[in-house]
Amino acid sequence: MGLIYRTFLEGNNIYACSQCKTHLATEEFLLSKQFQGKYGEAYLFHQVVNIIEGDEQDRAMTTGLHTIKDVLCTKCNTILGWIYIKAYNEDNKYKEGKCVLESKLLIEAH
Repeated sequence: MGLIYRTFLEGNNIYACSQCKTHLATEEFLLSKQFQGKYGEAYLFHQVVNIIEGDEQDRAMTTGLHTIKDVLCTKCNTILGWIYIKAYNEDNKYKEGKCVLESKLLIEAH
């Protein structure tokens, strides 16, 4: 296995892993704070960095069945949320390719 290079983001509001402070997203990547995760409030982003994607799996969620991949921090391997791969309900197609991060697993870095 080679070296893993991490991306360092610039800006005022940077969301980072609460365990190791690895940068994940900026306020500009944020689409919504109206999502629910396993641990409560979660955020939907159109772009995230410094993540590893898990295996695809079908998961029944409050909005229906989705194919998702868990996302893990590249530095500490903490599971931070998931990426929507496929939404089976037409009303949820906008989520495809987007990432949900659990707010309890994030900190604001500067």
